[in-house]
Amino acid sequence: MATNGTHTNGDSHTTNGLKPKPRIVIVGGSLGGLFAGTALKSHGFDTILLERNPENLLHNQGAGIVAGGDTIEFFKRYDRTGKPVAVPSYKRVYLNQKGDVIHEEVNRQNMTSWDLSYYLLRANYDRIDSEYLEGGKLPEVRDTDGEVKYCAGATVTNIEDKGGQVLVSYLQRGLDGKEESTTILADLVVAADGPSSSIRKLLEPKTERTYAGYVVIRGTVPEQEGSPESLEVFRERFCFFHAPGIQNLTYTIAGHNGTTEPGQRLLNFVWYANFPADSNELDTLMTDISGRRRHITIPPGQIAPEAWNMVKKMGYDRLPPQMAEMAAKTTAPFVQCITDVIASKNLWMGDKVVLIGDALAGFRPHTVASTSQAAFDAMSLAEWLDGTIDRKQFVKQTMQFAREIQAMGVRIGDRSQFETLPVDEYIADRNFASIKRQDRVYGKWTEDGLDKI
Repeated sequence: MATNGTHTNGDSHTTNGLKPKPRIVIVGGSLGGLFAGTALKSHGFDTILLERNPENLLHNQGAGIVAGGDTIEFFKRYDRTGKPVAVPSYKRVYLNQKGDVIHEEVNRQNMTSWDLSYYLLRANYDRIDSEYLEGGKLPEVRDTDGEVKYCAGATVTNIEDKGGQVLVSYLQRGLDGKEESTTILADLVVAADGPSSSIRKLLEPKTERTYAGYVVIRGTVPEQEGSPESLEVFRERFCFFHAPGIQNLTYTIAGHNGTTEPGQRLLNFVWYANFPADSNELDTLMTDISGRRRHITIPPGQIAPEAWNMVKKMGYDRLPPQMAEMAAKTTAPFVQCITDVIASKNLWMGDKVVLIGDALAGFRPHTVASTSQAAFDAMSLAEWLDGTIDRKQFVKQTMQFAREIQAMGVRIGDRSQFETLPVDEYIADRNFASIKRQDRVYGKWTEDGLDKI
């Protein structure tokens, strides 16, 4: 990508003294935005990150994450803390409703947590110290690093093509709660603002996030609180259960402040359950403790008692006892509606706006690839801006991955939730979803129209 934009303040920062460094604005301060910011900083690019949450640090989402190959590769390339990011899972096991193991296979995966990943990225991006760095170190500053700025309380309201640059308009919320209209000129805007991306809505308003007919219920339980029966199947294992309209998977993740010490970790459960649109049960589930009807997510600790009692009863009635135990013992569960969304392309406004991660394609969690997509897109973006790969290659590798995995998530999710299949079919789906990105063979349809982007 040509990097011959100019700063609006008149500065003439250069890369290797040859070309002016572009002013890059990143929209979204969760994992996707921080992946992009950290990679670009390491490649010498200056970035300004706009995060709508008014607090400087986002709250722990209490979610476990499968750290796929691209996530692990990202931290190998760019992490300077030295802190372990993942807990290994050595086996996959499948349970029947009685809690008996009906299938077991050796299959190593790496499991991490949202909060550990977030704090390691903040340490690497803008050197935020935290208790999560225990056992690691605050990253060193290098002369080759780009300058960074993290702006909390910045809600983007519009972007406008200004020829050589993009005018980004946003509301800046101060500590007093007052909002001020602000603008900034950018040479490149990186939209990393999630599956409900405001940038994607501005660019492609007809692309909507649609409900898939089921939800995911998540929560964690301290490892030391698990019964011997639960620890036997969950500790350092990826454990599955399938039944009509239900899938549950439970595994070990890092514990408080990111500790990976055995006995101090967390058991993380992910429970998919069907709730038809417009049903009374969905309304009950998605009405939070304050009586507010949420559309997509009930945050941790905000589920109404009536709704959680309904969920726990479902667990006792339909889940294996070890998994029902997790639902009974968790203290801050949360719920997310499963949705589908994918943009038609990732480059806009003459290559001055790029969509990455969930803003480009919201994967269903069955793919265990959302975090890896964000990491891969960020690494690919840095390589394109650096000239390691060209524009055509950037578009091809990111768009094919987005299209293939988004479609795969719909397919295996619908099979899991709306079809009754032999367990061998579910096992095959899970193994297919775990194929490394580098080893995937994409359908020809994933290339359609890429030459026109």
